Amino acid sequence: MKKTIVIVHGWDSSSKGDWFPWLQKECEKLGFETIVPDMPETETPEISKWVSRLKETVKSVDENTYFVGHSIACQTIMRFLAGQEKKVGGAVFVAPWFNVINLESKEVEEVARPWIETPIDFNKLKKVLTKLTTIFSNNDPFVPFEESKKIFEEKLNPKIVVVHNAGHVIAADGFTEFPEALTELKSIIGI
Repeated sequence: MKKTIVIVHGWDSSSKGDWFPWLQKECEKLGFETIVPDMPETETPEISKWVSRLKETVKSVDENTYFVGHSIACQTIMRFLAGQEKKVGGAVFVAPWFNVINLESKEVEEVARPWIETPIDFNKLKKVLTKLTTIFSNNDPFVPFEESKKIFEEKLNPKIVVVHNAGHVIAADGFTEFPEALTELKSIIGI
């Protein structure tokens, strides 16, 4: 069966931003069907709209479906998968969070609040997502590294990779390519 890779960009980005086009090309070179949706209203992401976009884009999942998400997209993927019945191949989360810090304004904090306060059904999620790697930067200005790492360890027991001094792992931090994401995805797939 052909493998499908779904790459989901983060807050205030797009399918053409950061390292997502590079990863898409690399996955396509490996013969994978690759889906990179543009998420709605990226400056003010809402849970229902982002999860709905993923549902519209990814019609069905199975053990040949893999996800790569950045930042808020990791939450989107988790919330989407918690509503699925079939097990997926796995996921790589880059700069994932349950809480964010250093937001620039009260308005931005209000956008983040539902993502922080609305629970995720980890019991359902663990049934469909059994292979997960999280990639953290030790100096991410928005993701509280130790706190996020601890929550992921407690809730989902992923493989944890730490990249040093990578910021939020976006183009502004120098990342238009991110080989670590590809390496970890290949590891989950088993190639």
